[in-house]
Amino acid sequence: MKLFGFTFGGSEKKSISRADILGALAGLQGGSKSGVNVTWQTAMQVGAAFACARVIAEGLAQVPFKLFREKAGGGREPARDHGLYKLFSRKPNEWQTGFEFREMLALHLVFCNNGYVWINRSAGKVLELLPYQPQQVTVKRDGWAVRYWITTSTGEQIEIPAGDMWHLRGPSWDGVVGLDAVKLAREAIGLALATEEHSARMFSNGAIVGGTLSTEKDLKEDQVKLLRKTWEETQGGVANAFKTAIMWGGLKWTPRGMMNDSAQLIESRRFQVEEVCRHFRVMPIMVGYSDKTATYASAEQMFLAHVVHTLGPWYARVEQSAEAALLTEKELDAGYYFKFIAAGLMRGAHADRAAYYSKALGAGGSPAWMTQDEVRELDELNPMGGAAGKLPIATNVGSSTPAATDLSAGA
Repeated sequence: MKLFGFTFGGSEKKSISRADILGALAGLQGGSKSGVNVTWQTAMQVGAAFACARVIAEGLAQVPFKLFREKAGGGREPARDHGLYKLFSRKPNEWQTGFEFREMLALHLVFCNNGYVWINRSAGKVLELLPYQPQQVTVKRDGWAVRYWITTSTGEQIEIPAGDMWHLRGPSWDGVVGLDAVKLAREAIGLALATEEHSARMFSNGAIVGGTLSTEKDLKEDQVKLLRKTWEETQGGVANAFKTAIMWGGLKWTPRGMMNDSAQLIESRRFQVEEVCRHFRVMPIMVGYSDKTATYASAEQMFLAHVVHTLGPWYARVEQSAEAALLTEKELDAGYYFKFIAAGLMRGAHADRAAYYSKALGAGGSPAWMTQDEVRELDELNPMGGAAGKLPIATNVGSSTPAATDLSAGA
């Protein structure tokens, strides 16, 4: 189809506006105080930034995202007979799996705070979901109406009706487009890029970042070239680092760069990891950074906090956005809704889960609020069926120990 051909047109020639050219010439786009140009492409080169994006993107992609329907008598059930259920659980389009589709949208959201998906409908039924790169989409507000234009690989602009565009927004100031996440974190990312480049150049050029060779004698041009060549061959590069320099002919070496211990390079790079994580609202331990005071118990609680405080808001944002864009008013009234099934990520240690399940089943005389089948469903086990699956587990009278703790262990 016509629109399918330019979904990923960003890999070819793009249309560049006059404002883009003037901004680039003036150094207004992506420039940071560290002197490093920061865009979403360069931001991905920062280990901490890309790790933050991956931990959020994979958190949204690995968790099942399902369409549910409220039952008339109470409770809920998966809406397996609905077309959207199949799109999200199998293939939203011809070339992506559900995991890849949500991961791609999450990366767009993390770095750009905007995700765009064209909704291909026929006779009111959603046939496929086609994602676009954020830089391909232009959003304009006309009064209370929002209009979308897609830039093709040939520079042509095609207007997409607002009803056919699923626009996922991150934190937004005007409610129309999300705030540019990379622009907001430009200084933190720029400093991380600058310190990383400084370290790389230090190792490629030697242990000292720079200096001058001087002499009171007059040197000819060929002598200067030979001197520079000899010095770089014997002192430059990682292989020559820390070698003893032999000076001759009255030459003197004068360092002119700040030494790495004076610049506190290691401390600066560690702090930038925390600063980048702070911008993306990801705990440093989730990107492989932790101090020596962290224990296994505290790390486990941090992992659970990551699901609640980092992934939780993203889950709610995507769920509500999908309902607003993909479900009709009739379907919403009928009780259809989207939900991330994040219970698996919230599982604690085996002992904690066993204790929780025991209490839920009425251990120790406490009132039961779950059945055996409901507990088994949390561990992806088949229901027992019949009366056994509908009743809480039996407990020893006068004892706080459940009579069948093997059930909570997944037996």
